[in-house]
Amino acid sequence: MIKIDKKSITAKKEKLDACKAYLKSEFIGIDSIIDDLLDYIQVWYLMPEILSRPVIVNLWGMTGVGKTDLVRKMVKFLDYQDRFTEIELSNVDTTSWTNSVSEILSNNEIADEKPAIVLFDEIQRFNTMDDEGKPVPQTKFTDFWELLSDGRLSKKTKDDIDYYLYTYMRRKRENELKKSKGEKVDNHPAIDIWDAKTLRTSLGHDAELFEFAEMNEEDMINLIKKTKNKKKIYEPINHSKTLILISGNLDKAFQMASQTGESDIDADIFHAFTKKITVIDVKNALTKKFRPEQVSRFGNIHLIYKSLRKVDFEALIQKEIDRIIHETKEKIGISLAIDNSINQLIYRNGVFPVQGVRPVFSSIVDVLDTHLSKFVFKALIDNNDHISIKYDKESKKIVAHINKEKIEISYIGRIDKIRQSNVADVISNVSVHECGHAVVYIALMGMAPLQLKSKLANSYASGFTFPHQIHETKENIINKIKIYLAGGIAEEIIFGKQHASIGRCEDREQATILAIEYIRKYGFDDEFQAVYTLEDYPNRIDKRVTDIDIEKMIARLVNETQELLNKHLPLVKKLSRELSIKGSLEANEVAKISQMYNLKALVKEEGYLHIFNYDKKLHSSEE
Repeated sequence: MIKIDKKSITAKKEKLDACKAYLKSEFIGIDSIIDDLLDYIQVWYLMPEILSRPVIVNLWGMTGVGKTDLVRKMVKFLDYQDRFTEIELSNVDTTSWTNSVSEILSNNEIADEKPAIVLFDEIQRFNTMDDEGKPVPQTKFTDFWELLSDGRLSKKTKDDIDYYLYTYMRRKRENELKKSKGEKVDNHPAIDIWDAKTLRTSLGHDAELFEFAEMNEEDMINLIKKTKNKKKIYEPINHSKTLILISGNLDKAFQMASQTGESDIDADIFHAFTKKITVIDVKNALTKKFRPEQVSRFGNIHLIYKSLRKVDFEALIQKEIDRIIHETKEKIGISLAIDNSINQLIYRNGVFPVQGVRPVFSSIVDVLDTHLSKFVFKALIDNNDHISIKYDKESKKIVAHINKEKIEISYIGRIDKIRQSNVADVISNVSVHECGHAVVYIALMGMAPLQLKSKLANSYASGFTFPHQIHETKENIINKIKIYLAGGIAEEIIFGKQHASIGRCEDREQATILAIEYIRKYGFDDEFQAVYTLEDYPNRIDKRVTDIDIEKMIARLVNETQELLNKHLPLVKKLSRELSIKGSLEANEVAKISQMYNLKALVKEEGYLHIFNYDKKLHSSEE
């Protein structure tokens, strides 16, 4: 029977609770992740003795959300630094000094069956399936799956022990021969510290490493022979008391992660989309990277990070500014008053919702830290102890007041500079294009798009019309095709066909994909009921038989979209002018303008799913 020390458990529980509070003070926007993580590891931390399998917790999210940092700070708070290791696995890296997880753990002294923490980071790089769904030849770190399966890893104990036994016995004979000849005997150990570490692990010995390495030949030979007679050293290493944390980015689940350049998309929109990602989505994404039996070994504890909201980024910026204020006062004795205009400057130039917090920290250094040193130096020279700092958007200057003296530094944010470089003619072109999308979206979906932009942080002015989530049906696929086509058609109507830009390229690609799937995949066209996208279909008809129908379908939808835009042309023009001036319109602004032209546009929140009322239709129908 295992004896449980209640006093020890109570003390550990208090430390775990303190750890939870500490992590919440360090990280913004992930309280639920912290709660779940520490709840799941509670048994491992409080009573590892009762575990028969390792605890496996998966952390999934886009880059920069703090997955790795969270683990590191938890490890430090729980005092597990000496029982922790980070491992990045890869099937393609040939520079690694080992091909075995077991060897990595052993060299980090995590092979003694005692509680430990192992983080497998960036696990998506260890994919065993390629983009086409074909198996990737795997020769490295195959024991990773063994570890996840039952927590036990085989070891080459016999070969290792025999090698070191031979080394010591040979050394003993050499020394005895030297003694018989009256020669001086080398009293240094037979092996170096690295080999001593390996041997100690193989023997399962818990002596201090340097004491172990300094053992003389006779004592070491006796220890090795004695240990060889114990069968336990040949058994797999039991990692049932190890906490295994797996971290990664899954692009298939976080599809918006490809939009890393969009600093202009509302962070709340990204948050709403990532909020809907479930364990099922994660498992489906894993099946694109790993074989089914491997996916099952990740277990069912999947913690999913949401992208940060606007208020989270704002809180993060304020927290960093507060830290700078505190450290400047504590270390230099100068008090700072930083105006909110600095916060706004940092947000505009540092927040890329899909890239997480790293660009924010970089922008804080660029905007504040770099210039602060100049102001502090001036204050110290003048023997002043107070500095107030703000950003004048009109003059584009960072302004510091040191008592009565005013210091100005010209500064334009790196992203602001790109936005300002956009040519007015291009912005007008983009505005018409995006408003074409928006008006058809309103007319067909009855909603205002979430966000409308024509001035982006891009070297070439571009824009976007951000939609809601739309449940795909026969009707909605047709509607989406029209919405995609509308941008280019709006340009033709207002500027003339000869002046229409190539901004329609991606739109038409997406429209064509939807049309192809409408006919070839979903069977929504009455003339073609077979599925023409099955690669293994034995008697597949040439897909060209559907091409004519696809051409006719898109041509028909182009005409219908053109008629729809002409019907609402005054709205297209008004909306385009407003967008070209402001560069950005929110849903409520679009709805208000639309209402002026007798086209109703509902304002729906981020994350809203546009779907037919199936439930009402089912239960209201007569039997």
